[in-house]
Amino acid sequence: MEKRKKFPLFLTIAVMVSALVLSVVLSITFGPVPIKSGDVARILYYRIFNISTQEALALVQTAKADIIWDIRFPRVLMGAAVGAGLALSGVSMQAVVRNPLANPYILGVSSGASLGATMAILLGAFSLFGSHGVSAGAFTGALVTSLCVFVIAFSGKGRGNTIKLLLAGMAINAMCSAFTSFIIYTAKDAEGIRSVTFWIMGGLTSSSWKLLPVPVIVVALMAGVFLTQFRTLNVLLVGEESAITMGINIVRVRKIYLVLSACVTGVVVAVSGTIGFVGLVIPHIVRMAVGSDHKRVMPISILSGSIFLIWCDVFARMLLGTSELPIGIVTSMIGGPFFIYMMLTKSYGFGGE
Repeated sequence: MEKRKKFPLFLTIAVMVSALVLSVVLSITFGPVPIKSGDVARILYYRIFNISTQEALALVQTAKADIIWDIRFPRVLMGAAVGAGLALSGVSMQAVVRNPLANPYILGVSSGASLGATMAILLGAFSLFGSHGVSAGAFTGALVTSLCVFVIAFSGKGRGNTIKLLLAGMAINAMCSAFTSFIIYTAKDAEGIRSVTFWIMGGLTSSSWKLLPVPVIVVALMAGVFLTQFRTLNVLLVGEESAITMGINIVRVRKIYLVLSACVTGVVVAVSGTIGFVGLVIPHIVRMAVGSDHKRVMPISILSGSIFLIWCDVFARMLLGTSELPIGIVTSMIGGPFFIYMMLTKSYGFGGE
């Protein structure tokens, strides 16, 4: 690994956590109804800690308090959870597959989720789940496609390897995309087609307190797991020979990490749609800043993903003024050019290369 001046990890994380908290407060101030950051901070403090003084009760009973607590705050928290989940999955995927172009959707999760969501919106599938039908359809599609990729990659002649995994993901992705396009092309519901298109491009419009617990809990649990696996991820990033020498069961570890990453990605995609470049660009930026040691890369990527997606959502809400832009467009507009810039201007090695 390259040698560079490194700040203490705890100090870096403390700064990142402070930036995340500040981003949460400031991002809530943006919207059709501008709200001062001081009011946002006080209202959140009073509501979170259940302060019942006269001043607190007078403030939390206002219309802007309802806007903050019921609409903007859960949306910002959802953005933080989704950004953290995508960045976490991106880091683990790139290490396991040992490919700098790997991203959270490498197992066909995005195309499967899109197919499930399209079936729910245009065909009425998963109506059993009521208002959560689209999320249920998206998660089911993501889960089924991931399982198909695993079965294809780790069965048949020869042992499972990253090449078979990538090819299986590409094949399943193409099939699901074809079925999704077919359903959209033959559908007669114009409003439904618009809804599907917006969902596929990604967004946080459906964020609510009811949808928030599942992605937050899943991302938090998986983050806790992967934060303890930095040594194994470091070895996998260097190469299979080093892992075998250290007694690591490559196939077993790879399966476990891929399953966990697929679960994280499936859950966040189910509530946000397909949001590109977060899981691809954020890990690269972090590795360029702090090196390739996953003890540093993993926590900083998780925090960076949260902050990045929070502000992308602000741009998505404010850029057009009267209407909201799908957040996936914003992340691609920012991530694509920046990724090209990194490749053209930086000398960047991946893992042991």
